[in-house]
Amino acid sequence: MSDKKIGAVLIVGGGIGGMQAALDLVEGGFKVYLVSSSPSIGGVMSQLDKTFPTNDCSMCILGPKMVDVAQEENIILYTYSEIESISGDAGNYEVKIREKATYVDWDKCTGCGLCMEKCPSKKAYDEYNEGLGFTTAISIPFPQAVPKKARINPEYCRQFIKGKCGVCAKICPANAIDYEMQDKIVTEHVGAIILATGFDVFNARLKEEYGYGRYDNVVTSIEFERMLSATGPYGSVVKRASDGEIPKKIAFIQCVGSRDVNNDYCSSVCCMYATKEAIIVKEHSDFVEPTIFYMDIRAFGKGFEEYYERAKKEHNIRYVRSMVSRVVQEPLTKDLIINYLDENNNLIEENFNMVVLSVGLHPKEGSKELAEKFGIKLNRHGFCETSEQYPVSTTKEGIYVCGVFQSPKDIPETVAQASGAACFASGIISDQRNNLIVKSEAEIKEKDISKEEVRIGVFVCHCGVNIGSVVNVPEVRDYAKTLPHVVYTEDNLFTCSQTYQERIKEVIKEHNLNRVVVASCSPRTHEPLFQKTIREAGLNKYLFEMANIRDQCSWVHMHKKEEATEKAKDLVRMAVADAAYLKPLEEEPLTVVQKGLVIGGGLAGMTAALKLAEQGFETYLIEKGERLGGNLNNIYFTFERDDIQQYLSDLIKKVNENPLIRVFTNTEIVDFSGVKGNFSTGIITAPSMTYQKLEHGITIVATGGEELKPDLYMYGKDERVLTQLELEAKLGKKELKAENLSHVVMIQCVGSRIPERPYCSRICCLTAIKNALKIKEMNPKAEITIIYRDIRTYGLNDEYYTKARKEGIIFVRYDLEHLPRVDIVNNNLEIRVFDPTIKKEILLNPNYLVLSTAILPRENEELAAMLKVQRTMDGFFLEAHMKLRPVEFSTDGIYMCGLAHFPKLMSESISQAAAAVSRSITILSKEKLMVGGVVAHVDPDKCAACLICVRVCPYSVPVINEEGVSYIDSAKCHGCGTCASECPMKAIELLHYSDIQILAKSQALTQKEL
Repeated sequence: MSDKKIGAVLIVGGGIGGMQAALDLVEGGFKVYLVSSSPSIGGVMSQLDKTFPTNDCSMCILGPKMVDVAQEENIILYTYSEIESISGDAGNYEVKIREKATYVDWDKCTGCGLCMEKCPSKKAYDEYNEGLGFTTAISIPFPQAVPKKARINPEYCRQFIKGKCGVCAKICPANAIDYEMQDKIVTEHVGAIILATGFDVFNARLKEEYGYGRYDNVVTSIEFERMLSATGPYGSVVKRASDGEIPKKIAFIQCVGSRDVNNDYCSSVCCMYATKEAIIVKEHSDFVEPTIFYMDIRAFGKGFEEYYERAKKEHNIRYVRSMVSRVVQEPLTKDLIINYLDENNNLIEENFNMVVLSVGLHPKEGSKELAEKFGIKLNRHGFCETSEQYPVSTTKEGIYVCGVFQSPKDIPETVAQASGAACFASGIISDQRNNLIVKSEAEIKEKDISKEEVRIGVFVCHCGVNIGSVVNVPEVRDYAKTLPHVVYTEDNLFTCSQTYQERIKEVIKEHNLNRVVVASCSPRTHEPLFQKTIREAGLNKYLFEMANIRDQCSWVHMHKKEEATEKAKDLVRMAVADAAYLKPLEEEPLTVVQKGLVIGGGLAGMTAALKLAEQGFETYLIEKGERLGGNLNNIYFTFERDDIQQYLSDLIKKVNENPLIRVFTNTEIVDFSGVKGNFSTGIITAPSMTYQKLEHGITIVATGGEELKPDLYMYGKDERVLTQLELEAKLGKKELKAENLSHVVMIQCVGSRIPERPYCSRICCLTAIKNALKIKEMNPKAEITIIYRDIRTYGLNDEYYTKARKEGIIFVRYDLEHLPRVDIVNNNLEIRVFDPTIKKEILLNPNYLVLSTAILPRENEELAAMLKVQRTMDGFFLEAHMKLRPVEFSTDGIYMCGLAHFPKLMSESISQAAAAVSRSITILSKEKLMVGGVVAHVDPDKCAACLICVRVCPYSVPVINEEGVSYIDSAKCHGCGTCASECPMKAIELLHYSDIQILAKSQALTQKEL
């Protein structure tokens, strides 16, 4: 490694993963060069309609992040660019980047769109809409594109083809057209590299049996997304290409380009995105009848199984377990005929109006060439080669990977892994933190509005069709004009786009606005973006109010458009009434305690502690038990034949020998207080029962999970009935002899996917196959039968399912109506199970029965109450936002990882632990944080020192001061408002939610005129 290190990171890929990693790194004190091969950042996610299971608009999630990236001066964007070459080594790489010619000077282009409007070449292939429509030879990729700049496609431009036209050059008001533009090579120096290149979808034309490219009404899933989208070619109306009619019967065919002889891996997301698309199309047109043809439903993620069950029960989505072999078009109607075997082995012929092919995820085109440039290895599938213990590390030091280039995965896993990669990348250059960061010299001067009359601007968002297809947005806009103090109103397609952020700033200055109301989607995801925007326009960020006319209106009243419009007016009226009484609020600096606390000493906890130490931060590691390691103490091998116990020993040694990590075993947390950047935790250590106070700036919760010990299938009554962990321990310790493993039966989903625990425990299928293959290794003649509901070997792990079948392991399916029965007959295990394939009950007499039981969260209710964090109905910790903030609690400064979040594999726990550290560093890397704003304030003249506020505050903030009245430290106050609501003397006011605001808002709800 070079002695000279550079405090900058190169990220290749501008999708959600690349953007997340970039923002983490900049917040952590490092400069970023973000290279995207596309003209805009956003990646494939910008083409999607909604996400699952949250039902969020994809662009509502993506838009604010794109704007944040574009506005961050320490992120240097190279869009429509590619890597030319790389040299050097970890800590000091020299990278040459080719900026491809766009034939438009982007420094001059304003994105006005006039060139597109006047361009005579209107038959260019529309890449954003997957070729379902046409665009112009000069175009902006999509409405919310970042950067929103035009680009000329020479393949369709008459100026390049015929040497004459020049219309765009003549009419461009910015004089930005440059037909002579050439590619440009720039050189940057970085200390680490992250590859987040994303993916391509499988080329459905290679599956000729499905007729894609030959039959008009056979489309791919990504094309179907564009049909559903408001920015798509049909304005969110799904139409048949053959006749423009809305299809009634739609078939979704799964595993197109996945799980076959050429691509023997699962693409992880197809089952769920097909379910999502089926639900959305029914929401658009409730007469549509979707049918999903599948082999196994792989609903393994957090909330996925419940989403799948709702699809069946609430939306009447039909699922047929059958692999469709071909699709035939009916010549006259252009309908599509599918022949398939049903559950009773009957050959069925059924007509559909449209067929959607759920295409798999493949490495992005050019991945092989890119890997050669960077000197890294790819696996046999073309994805980046990594290992179980180092899931984001490539085969070359200093180069890391995240997202689908590592393996197929969904958005939450991509975002978490991106943060994890950022942690690994910054770890090797941590001593260069803040060396290259540019800080704005000119501090924005905040406008004094104290003597101004109230002037409110209202911006109403269509949010594509999320709001606009239900609510009459222009009517709401016009209504807002009639409200008191409103001096300006406007409606727009996507208020969160970069273009409209600039527009809001212009309007604030042009119309001298001193308060802003945005009627759009959720404040939870978008309020910080709009607050930042008005702050840049010179207004205090607290002079902003939001009306949630999406979640609270259009989504819940989608079938009652007139009523939804009236409710939207009500919500806007209430927001305006509230905004009239908004006041600027002050924030104050709080010194950050640059130390971390990790709760839980398992794999995730130890990884988090080591990564914090690697970043240079002192860390406390709290373990409730006697020994570090958690569940890793019971795991002995992986598919890669790793010696896990040796890995565990090395990990514990690293933790114990690291001078920055202080380990507490046999220790429990007994109290917790403070705010992000400044927490205080009380612990008691056994057997001495010593009490200590630990001061720290962030908290990472890694309390783990445990295997269910069931009261089923003779478990606990016969020593031959084991759980998977118990079996693995016996195999690892060689306590089971090979000859005693002549016949083993495994039962899946014991305690999972049932009403009491509706979730899938994610890892059980893989664990069963891993242990089954281990038994086969020990005794090749052993008979092994796995009784399952769906095999969920997602991602690249599906090859082990294939291997298991080749090794002779038998798989027998069951359902909840035909549960396996276990008895002891003549001291022999006797298992009966109905096999739906042969329609008969089969009898098995194994030596051992192994149960794949549910993964439960460890007892965490008391800890959750102490930390004031939320849990799911199943007892796992609840993240702030599944897609945007998958490792964060809604309480700032507290993070989660590992099984405490949800069941996951070792590699996923490691990635998530690193992600939690990456997010933690955004706080720990700062000496001071600005706190306050929305906090409680005491009027000492009214305070009677009754102590009610002291008793009710969940954070123990109020105290009685020397003057004998209540005092609330604004640095510690969480702004929950409990004290204000309980104070009998009305001596406490929650700033930003004052009584006069609440009353005005309530009055506005009940009265049409204020």
